[in-house]
Amino acid sequence: MATANSGSPSPPPPSILDTLGEEIVRIVAPVSACMLLVVLLTAVLSPSSGGPSSILTDIVSDSTDSSSSSWVEQLGAALLNSLRFVVLITALTFLLLLLFYLRCTAFLRYYMAFSSTLVLALMGGGLFVLLLHRFDVPLDCFTFLVLLFNFAIVGAVAVLGAVPIAVTQGYLVLIGVLVAYWFTMLPEWTTWALLMAMALYDLAAVLLPVGPLRLLVELAISRDEEIPALVYEARPVVEHHEGAPTAPPRRRLWREVRGSSPNSASNLNAYASVATESQGEEARLVTVEEGRAGETLASALSVPLLEQQLQRAREDDDDGIGLGTSGAIKLGLGDFIFYSVLVGRAAMYDFMTAYACYLAIIAGLGITLLLLAVYRKALPALPVSIAFGLVFYFLTRLLLEVFVVQCSLNLVMF
Repeated sequence: MATANSGSPSPPPPSILDTLGEEIVRIVAPVSACMLLVVLLTAVLSPSSGGPSSILTDIVSDSTDSSSSSWVEQLGAALLNSLRFVVLITALTFLLLLLFYLRCTAFLRYYMAFSSTLVLALMGGGLFVLLLHRFDVPLDCFTFLVLLFNFAIVGAVAVLGAVPIAVTQGYLVLIGVLVAYWFTMLPEWTTWALLMAMALYDLAAVLLPVGPLRLLVELAISRDEEIPALVYEARPVVEHHEGAPTAPPRRRLWREVRGSSPNSASNLNAYASVATESQGEEARLVTVEEGRAGETLASALSVPLLEQQLQRAREDDDDGIGLGTSGAIKLGLGDFIFYSVLVGRAAMYDFMTAYACYLAIIAGLGITLLLLAVYRKALPALPVSIAFGLVFYFLTRLLLEVFVVQCSLNLVMF
C-alpha cells in the first residue's frame, strides 16, 4: 500500500469555491422563506381581500399617492421620505459604532433583545390580530396576550443566543417577515425610492473608507469580537476530505491564543504548542497517506517557520461582514427585509412580477456571495440584488406582461 500510494499524485488542496454551492443554499433558503411569507401575507391581507391599510401610510406623507399631484411632486415627496429614512439609519449606525468603540457590548446586546421583543409584540401582535380577523378565528384576549407574551420573550432569548441556532435563525426570519410586511404598506413611490436609496447607502457604508459599516467591521476584526447586531449566520460547512481524517482548522487554533502577546516567554510556549499541534497533525496525515509511521514535523520546527505560520494565520483570519468566526456566511437582517419588501410590493401587482423579482434577487445574491468567496472582505448585499429586482420589476410590467397577455388571448402556448 505504501508503494502504490507513494507513486500517486496527492490531491490538490481544496479551493474556497468547492463548498460555495452548499453555502449559497444555506443562505438562500432562509431568504426565500422570508420572501415567500411576505408574499403570502400580502396576498391574504391586501386591501382587496378586506385587510386594512398600514399605519405607516399615516406617518409617511400621503402626497405620494394623491391622484391630483403630478409625477414631479410625487417623486419629490418620495425622495424626501427616503432621504429622511437614510439619514436616520446613518445616525443610528454611527451611534452603534460609537457604543461598540466604547465597549458597551453588553448594553447593545440587551438593546437588541429589547427591540426584538417590541417588534415581535407590537408588529407581530398587530399582524396576528389581522389574521384572526381575516379568517374569523375565535380567541379571547387573555389567551391571546399569554401567547403573544411567550412568543416575544422566547424571541428575546433567541436573539441573545441562549437557545439552539435553529431557533435563533427561525426568529430572525420571523422578525424580517414582520418588518418587511409593514414596510410593504408604504406608498408605492416611496417604496421604490427607499429601495434605491438603501442600496446606495449600503454601497457607500461598506466600501467607503469612512463608511460606518466598514469602520464597524474593521473595529470588530481588530478586537476579534462579534458585532452586536441582528445578523443571520448560516451554519458552517464542514469539509471532509476523502481518505484522510479531518484536520483541525488553523483559524480555530489561531483564535485560541490570538489575544496573547507573542513577545513574552510564557506565551511563546502557547504559540509553539499550537504550531506544533498543527504541524504534527499535518505529519500524521502524511503518515496515513503514504504509510510512513513514526515521522513528524514537530521536531523540525524553527523560529522562522513559526513566524511564517503565524503570518499565514493572520492572513487567513481576515474576515469580512459576510463571514463569521466559524467560516459561516453572515447576512444582515436588513437585507432580508428589503429583499422581501421588493417582492411583496411586486406581489401587490401580480404573482408573475413577484416571481420575476424573486429570481432577480436570488441571482444578485448569488453574484454577491461569489464575490465574497473570491475577495474574502466586507461586501454590501443590497446593491446588486436590488438593482436586478427593480430592473426586472419594470421590465416585467412593461414588456413581459403584455407579451404573456397577448399569447393567452390568442391561445398561443409556449
